Amino acid sequence: MFTRTNLRLALATATAVSLTGGLLTLSMGTATAATPAKYADDFNGDGYRDFVTGDLSGGVVVTYGTATGPGTTTKTFTQASAGIPGTPGDAGGYVDAFGEDMATADLNRDGYADLAVADFTEKVGTKVGAGAVTILWGAKTGLSGTGAVRLKVTAHARYGFGKAIETGDFNGDGKADLAVANGLDSVYVYRGGFAKSGTTGTVTKHTLDATFETTGLVVGKVTKDKATDLFVLGQGYHSDKMTQDVWFLRGGSTVKPGKVTVVNSSSPDYSPTGVVADFNKDGYGDLAVSDTRYNNKAGSVVVWRGGSTGPTTKYRISQSTSGVATAAAKNEYFGSDLSAADTDGDGYADLAVGVAYENVGSTEDAGGVHVLRGGTSGLTGSNSRWFTRATAGVPGAPSEYENFGGLVRLRDIDRDGDKDLLVSSNYYDPSVFLPGTGSGITSTGAKELPVVASFPQ
Repeated sequence: MFTRTNLRLALATATAVSLTGGLLTLSMGTATAATPAKYADDFNGDGYRDFVTGDLSGGVVVTYGTATGPGTTTKTFTQASAGIPGTPGDAGGYVDAFGEDMATADLNRDGYADLAVADFTEKVGTKVGAGAVTILWGAKTGLSGTGAVRLKVTAHARYGFGKAIETGDFNGDGKADLAVANGLDSVYVYRGGFAKSGTTGTVTKHTLDATFETTGLVVGKVTKDKATDLFVLGQGYHSDKMTQDVWFLRGGSTVKPGKVTVVNSSSPDYSPTGVVADFNKDGYGDLAVSDTRYNNKAGSVVVWRGGSTGPTTKYRISQSTSGVATAAAKNEYFGSDLSAADTDGDGYADLAVGVAYENVGSTEDAGGVHVLRGGTSGLTGSNSRWFTRATAGVPGAPSEYENFGGLVRLRDIDRDGDKDLLVSSNYYDPSVFLPGTGSGITSTGAKELPVVASFPQ
């Protein structure tokens, strides 16, 4: 992680400027020859969603989907793979972060989903830690390193380009765009269409101020227009204190800088996670963002309600919230990971919340996951569900320091129409699959799957 010293207090300003010097490029009319892929992660166009995860060693693993879920066909890509630019391994003093963040979409609109892979540690020319984002193109045979291209950007040493990336239709024109944060205070939005030659639509840069340092991106539709909106997660600096902040950027023909809110005013989460979903079914997307440092690291989730022009008010939910199955205790990190979906078919989005350092009985840091229900007032603890390795039907038994719930994903994994829950402890061991039903997630029929719960949501 890039950190910055000598932060200074300054007034928050926001700028959006068109970039030149090789960044401003033209859309390619030839990119619209086919119908765009139905799913943003169907890399071989067979109609099934695929699963792509990073292995934290500079590799990206793709598991191809089937009619019943993840299949047995996998492929690993690194910077040593044919066609992929860059050099694997140590990058100028930083551990290689190729694949630490990824985003999927049919960027060139040819009927096959593509994969954007970030590496904020990449050395570009002589610029150590400049960072890079590489696009791998989908095809009938799946993803390939052949023809992979890097996004065009002026390299700066220790700039950390690719600290976080997300796809979305940020101007509502029906084409996938790509947002890229650097490790400092800025986000670049690359407009579609994309072409295999490496050209894109126009590029804009959005900067808050020198007291803000980006740590992540979250996208979703907050307002009721066609454009995808963007939240920038980061560390702020207010009243001589480091804070955890969120900056809203509203999508549209022009991306407009919006509100900044403070999530934690005294102890920021340096690697927060977030998701946008409509928890109260009012038609506006709400942001749920982790605040694992809250209350002596007992943890919490802060929800910023959506509205007609952007986010409005916010509330906090934790293991001290009425109805939540377990009690709050220090160092449990409630909010270790988050994922949202309607798990019971009532039209309200629900939230899976990992608690990686929860003690299960006398087993220290065994971990678990809550599923919190959405409702008319948003997320509550009412009728929430709690799963650990000690839950009947869940494979295995609680293990000391396992951190079950460190990674969670809600998705219809087995393609039966109900959202399922996939839970991982790390990036290496099998995950636990908890089936979805018409009444919610259950441990009946739970099993292990060789897919890590870290694929793009």
